[in-house]
Amino acid sequence: MAVMAREIKFNGRELAMMRAIGFGLGISGSELQERLNVSAEELVDLLNTLLDMGFIETTTMKEAVTVADFGDENFEINPSYASDVREAMKRR
Repeated sequence: MAVMAREIKFNGRELAMMRAIGFGLGISGSELQERLNVSAEELVDLLNTLLDMGFIETTTMKEAVTVADFGDENFEINPSYASDVREAMKRR
């Protein structure tokens, strides 16, 4: 019996974050904050949500980031979810 993957649905903020991160070399937390123009607290909340869901990862493999350290961390889309994330981004 094949297991069906759940459909990925991003809200507007998550979608903006995923587009800002992109599928290339990743992006630093400080660059993300500059591009998205949100508070550090709001950004860290969103980053930790996406890290927890597994859609993004840090280059240092941290499971969570804080307001104090997110700026120096680099974020990238988890390669395991890349094709599913691309598909979800097309649907919006």
